[in-house]
Amino acid sequence: MLNSEDIKKMAKAMGADAVGIGNIERWEGAPTQMDPRQIMPEARSVIAMAFRVMRGSLRGIEEGTFFSNYSAMGYGGITYLYMPMTVINLSKMIEDDGFEAVPMGHQSDWRMIDNEGFGRLSSRPVAPGRAAPDVMIHLRIAAFLCGLGEIGYSKMLLTPQFGPRQRVGIIITDAELEPDPLYPDTDGPQLCNRCMACVKDCPGEAISPTDTIKVTLAGHEVEWADIDCKACSIAFRGGLETEEPLSENDQYMPSTFGKNVARSPWTPFVKKPRNLYNTGQAVCGARGCTRACMITLESRGVLENKFKDKFRRRKPWTVDWSSEPEYPEDLIMHGDGPVPDPKVKPVD
Repeated sequence: MLNSEDIKKMAKAMGADAVGIGNIERWEGAPTQMDPRQIMPEARSVIAMAFRVMRGSLRGIEEGTFFSNYSAMGYGGITYLYMPMTVINLSKMIEDDGFEAVPMGHQSDWRMIDNEGFGRLSSRPVAPGRAAPDVMIHLRIAAFLCGLGEIGYSKMLLTPQFGPRQRVGIIITDAELEPDPLYPDTDGPQLCNRCMACVKDCPGEAISPTDTIKVTLAGHEVEWADIDCKACSIAFRGGLETEEPLSENDQYMPSTFGKNVARSPWTPFVKKPRNLYNTGQAVCGARGCTRACMITLESRGVLENKFKDKFRRRKPWTVDWSSEPEYPEDLIMHGDGPVPDPKVKPVD
């Protein structure tokens, strides 16, 4: 029979960077629409796996020269390709041992609640007392309840290995496995020290410096900032919301949440780039919640994944959209066509 040690060894051999296990009792009191027992009433354990975002995938955004690598390799590629393969293959091993396993590499787009926890009223329960399809397991909270790390002020999962630099996949199973201690109950270093670097550097000002959300998770009071998900969504794509009317050429992307969207100083793109892997434009490069947090954690020396050189080696860049652009000479001399005018909408 598989045990917790076997599960962890197999998960890491299949590509997970960190693995934790939580007993289902830790979800006692969870909202109905976020309770794994609504999916599998006989569930006994949840397995959470962290998949690192390569620090190098953030390098091109840090320099302002290569954005698609983080969007594809550090975001959509992990979420939609790499992580599901590991989660599915580990689920096969569990099923081969005679237990059922629900692989969850990413949340279903059919979920009944949105990113702020509000109901979409797009489905109805099949019977009284049951959740409406689809249940949304909060992956970061699942990782906390499986002992992988803590929830930072930015609401990001912070692990002792990578800080905020990972994505999470889970498996719900009826196999009874030995649980790991919650991170606050271990002798691991404190990760989030409320330095507020995430608040200061978020380009959308989406992380409140004062308003917080408090929840109780397996007997632990956990607090994070109240996140403005609409502001995050716009800044995430490189936009800057404005009340000012914009000409067609000055619109970075279509009106979003009733706001006109201009180009922000944190995007070098004339128009919002197309999606990669159905998601993950990530043009802001997680400037506050990931990069600023990672830089601070690395400077404190609390992370296990260490590097020869510090991440930020040059002054952070911004783009002045009111001035004329400067292009490298070889692009002008040897490009396939004329240098694009930033005020002209490009043709796909």
